[in-house]
Amino acid sequence: MALRALWVLRHDPRAGGAVLFSRRYPTVETRAEAFNGSTHVAIPSDNDFLKALLFELRLTDDQSFVEHRDTCTRIDHSSVRSVRVEGGDLWPVVAFQKSGLIYVCLPLVEETLEPRPPLLTISGLSQGLALLFGILDYISPSRKNEAEMSAKIGQLRNLLIQACPLGTPLNTNISSLNSSFDDIQVIPTDEKQPVWRSNTYKGKPQVNVSITEKVKCMQYDKRDVVDMWQVYGVVNCKCDIEGAAPNVTLTLNLPTNGSPLQDILVHHCVTSVDPAMLMSSSVDPLDDSVYSGPYKFPFIPPSDSFNLCYYTSQVPVPPILGCYQLIEEGSQLKLTVNLKLHESIKNSFEYCEARIPFFNRGPIAHLEYKVSYGQLDLSREKSLLVWIIGQKFPKSSEVSLTGTVTFGAAGEEHPTDYICTGNTAYVKMYFRIPDFTLTGCYVDQHSVQIFAPGKPKITACELLKMSIITSVCSFL
Repeated sequence: MALRALWVLRHDPRAGGAVLFSRRYPTVETRAEAFNGSTHVAIPSDNDFLKALLFELRLTDDQSFVEHRDTCTRIDHSSVRSVRVEGGDLWPVVAFQKSGLIYVCLPLVEETLEPRPPLLTISGLSQGLALLFGILDYISPSRKNEAEMSAKIGQLRNLLIQACPLGTPLNTNISSLNSSFDDIQVIPTDEKQPVWRSNTYKGKPQVNVSITEKVKCMQYDKRDVVDMWQVYGVVNCKCDIEGAAPNVTLTLNLPTNGSPLQDILVHHCVTSVDPAMLMSSSVDPLDDSVYSGPYKFPFIPPSDSFNLCYYTSQVPVPPILGCYQLIEEGSQLKLTVNLKLHESIKNSFEYCEARIPFFNRGPIAHLEYKVSYGQLDLSREKSLLVWIIGQKFPKSSEVSLTGTVTFGAAGEEHPTDYICTGNTAYVKMYFRIPDFTLTGCYVDQHSVQIFAPGKPKITACELLKMSIITSVCSFL
């Protein structure tokens, strides 16, 4: 489990790309040369790698068809990519984009790269992805403050000396580390104490577990286009338990009609896992392996909060069904939005709203509308309608919005979009439901086993944190 290199990159559609942070591990690169043999591909310079990755992610101005990248036989189902550089194809590159930043790492493959080994056999993939998520959690709170973000990126090199010494991820919770060398913990003298457990807790034992699920959905309201949706879940733990190496076993359960968990990635503190749990994958459409639980995780917890595992799931239906229609008449747009909450979804929201953006047009000069439920607001920039549905759908579980929008003259300050031109538009929904998961996944508090002195206090909660439902329509 080692990384050859990792990067934090910035992508701005107008200004282009930039390398914010880069870290290479020469000792791991030497091992890669030995393991990969003649199939080894050297890492290019940061600028060359940036250009190659942006090209692979289709984030460059050149939108021409490239067969090895754009062919219909190649469909990206994961964050693992092959980046074509001067020396060949650099693989496996783990990369994902979030809020204008691209988080990238290159795990070590301890065998020849031709033929390419199955992803499940590359242990560094899950560790690299977990480390990137840790960097994301560390940087993202300061994303809107340029000075604060620059300061955090400047501290990242010192933090990685603790989190990933010599390219080996040991602690993926970057936020829990200290950027100063003065307070770096001394390596534990207890031989049983793992390196990721930097200190021991004194006090009443307690375990806090939270399950957060996000569902991403695309609905087209067309018979010839298939709607798509998928659930992404994460189980977060905070274990305050005495002892140098306390053993904890946590079990995730599903109801009888629950949707099986797939693509499970576990934290490195997990000591063992049933191989059948890891075999269920959504990446391979021909994979029919199903494991419906229970999902048991024995582990030695780190000192701070950590993500025990990540998973995906394919639920039978999306939580909210949407239909979006536009009719263009001269300078006016007539819009209709219908939303229906599925009967299986808990009708109790912290918030629920639909956002209707208008790109490549001037400001909204005149608006007439009628909503069956909730209220409609116009953004300060006058380019976005926000339909606040509130904390509940009505008894009918259906809401609707109709209206007419007139636009003024377009200016450079108004939003533009390369996709939302001509006959393409969308509605985005955001909502949050506490004490509920779409898969039905839950933690049985009585099944949590702790092999340590004292009776622990166990707290578990579920949360369907956010859903994005996108409806694409055509102008009539």
